[in-house]
Amino acid sequence: MTPLSAPPAAGRPGAPWPLGTELLLMAVAGGLHAFAFAPHDAGWLQLAAVTWLAWRVGVARTPARAAALGGSFSIAWLAGGTWWLFISLHRYGGLPAWLAVAAIALLCAFLSLYLAAAMAAWHRWRPVSPWGGALLFAALWLLAELARGVVFTGFPWVAAGYAHSDSALAGLAPWLGVYGIGAVSAGLAALAAAALAIAGPGRWALAGAALALWWLPPTLPPQHTEPAGTLSVALLQGNVAQDEKFAPERQPEDLVWTLRTMVEARADLVVAPETAIPLLPSQLPEGLWDGLRAAFADGERAALVGLPLGDPQAGYTNSVAGLSRAAAAGPGGAYRYDKHHLVPFGEFIPPGFRWFVDLMNMPLGDFNRGPLVAPSFAVKGERVAPNICYEDLFGEELAARFGPGGDAPTVLANVSNIAWFGESVAIDQHLQISRLRALELQRPMIRATNTGATVIIDHRGKVTRWLAPHTRGVLEGTVQGRNGLTPFAWWAGRYGLWPPLGLALAIVALAVWRGRRTRGGDPARI
Repeated sequence: MTPLSAPPAAGRPGAPWPLGTELLLMAVAGGLHAFAFAPHDAGWLQLAAVTWLAWRVGVARTPARAAALGGSFSIAWLAGGTWWLFISLHRYGGLPAWLAVAAIALLCAFLSLYLAAAMAAWHRWRPVSPWGGALLFAALWLLAELARGVVFTGFPWVAAGYAHSDSALAGLAPWLGVYGIGAVSAGLAALAAAALAIAGPGRWALAGAALALWWLPPTLPPQHTEPAGTLSVALLQGNVAQDEKFAPERQPEDLVWTLRTMVEARADLVVAPETAIPLLPSQLPEGLWDGLRAAFADGERAALVGLPLGDPQAGYTNSVAGLSRAAAAGPGGAYRYDKHHLVPFGEFIPPGFRWFVDLMNMPLGDFNRGPLVAPSFAVKGERVAPNICYEDLFGEELAARFGPGGDAPTVLANVSNIAWFGESVAIDQHLQISRLRALELQRPMIRATNTGATVIIDHRGKVTRWLAPHTRGVLEGTVQGRNGLTPFAWWAGRYGLWPPLGLALAIVALAVWRGRRTRGGDPARI
């Protein structure tokens, strides 16, 4: 059996091709990898694309070439998955088209350095054993995704595990989380790549093992939580175009619709999207904010509504206000949730980038952060935990509310405004992200958004009610809260992402140590 760590000589099957050809084909594979995410939900395609990456990196001549292949794959993957940033930067932000394209290209290239480094390290240190090689590939893939998801506040959009929201690997979500799913899929891809690189019966044994492991997760116990109470909900979708949201001539009409619909809705919990009220309470017509609070202070109904809060002295926050009889009796007359994980450039300005923000025409540019572990909003015995916009990308931060210092929510509520990205796949991708959070924590997720996707997701990650995107309306339905902790909620709620980081680093350190021991530190194999 030819080991994966011994690249074939030029001219033999699997030998390196011309670099230009390799980079082009790798970019195609990265583009197909991006295609595997919502709305296509093709986990098999994600595995196939990473298998191609592992195979070609495995036969690369040098670590530098392996890094180039990894970078080409990642740039195409990220550009294909986040191209809709162009809409916010150019159409709504006012950047020239060329500068918006350049900004996205630079972002994707920078974030691709992580996977490029991982592929160079795998080429240098992978063991002869295909199983050891697959384990190291999974660990390095995990490190690359953790770096992209954490460093500089993180941007884990289209992390590999999301492509498996409907695949067999979705069964791993309550155990390992989205990064763990991505690592497992990477390990399976490396096994499949090893099968492509060897001859004889060993090829079929590895292929069969990869297939068997692909179907294993559904056999794991699926339920870690139990039913709590039931709430009727009414979720508003205002469908206000982003270039009209802060226009003075449009605000009165949109505000009237939002407030009237909230007051008239007959549900235990009414939820309005992020910045559904685009003004500070002090900027509203006199008596309007007090009247809205009073409408929910008398009776059993409750409401969550997105709006900015604060003042020039204390600063401003992107917030959700909770209105109910109990909240009216508390400080400020309302429950308050302040967004913790802010969007760079949109909600805070990274040091040294004021010039870039000044080129754009974006309101609400610099907010204060709220606490990581915020209290839930009590509604008829249920504990509803709000999160705002892309905060639900960070499952470890939502899990912190299930740790020793939290109050273990029974229902998650996301309020978003994706109008920044027009009628693009960003809506479908964000829905996929919310579904993974529901799977990880086995909690229902209700989503009230400006333009979509306004949905009710049950604790199994399934959409039970849906309002058509880019329409104005109210989604009514019921949601069942859940009690109990998944394994992911337990370990991530206490230790964040340190457990997977520590495990991945330990695997890499062992591979490096064994490589130095068996090769005597000789770099000739590269």
